[in-house]
Amino acid sequence: MKSVLVETQYLPSIAYFSALSKFDTLIVERYEHYVKQSYRNRCYINTAHGVEMLTVPLAGKHGKVLISEIRIDYTQRWLMNQWRALQSAYGNAPFYEFYAEDLQKILFKKHNFLYDLNLDLLSLCLKWLKSPIIIQESLSYTTDPLADVYDLRNEINAKNIVGSNKYYKSIPYNQVFGNKFVNNLSIIDLIFCAGPQARQIVHDSAL
Repeated sequence: MKSVLVETQYLPSIAYFSALSKFDTLIVERYEHYVKQSYRNRCYINTAHGVEMLTVPLAGKHGKVLISEIRIDYTQRWLMNQWRALQSAYGNAPFYEFYAEDLQKILFKKHNFLYDLNLDLLSLCLKWLKSPIIIQESLSYTTDPLADVYDLRNEINAKNIVGSNKYYKSIPYNQVFGNKFVNNLSIIDLIFCAGPQARQIVHDSAL
């Protein structure tokens, strides 16, 4: 059994799932400190106006706070705005109607904590991909995981394109907007556009 340790991300990129596709067990890092300006609370989608970043606003101070204790700020109207952006971006995608309801249900549960939202979304995306990977959560924080656990934490992040390229190669598919293919967006771009073929594309894009 091959295991991988990785942080949660908000509607993660295709590279994230490509990296996970080689493992049998996924250990989600529950005890790390929140890292600012990362994929933990943001993702990228393709729209009529180009690539757009979606961000989950956070409440309170974020310095040296456990990821599991980071609260989501619902005083802002981000949730409805994001849902409208997703509808606008993917409403005409071939497989939008097959997956949108499940995504909407999770988003509008209004989780109190970012970690819980990300974990639910991760489980949903893996279900869509029909991934057999087993999800576990870390029991404590360690800088040196066991020898049989591959440490993927912070390898795929917004500031390290090289890191993503270690695990992912671009496999083009038909997108809703633009004549030029945009690679490594949120997995929902691939799911809404490719549907059941998404699993094979993720597999083929893994390095």
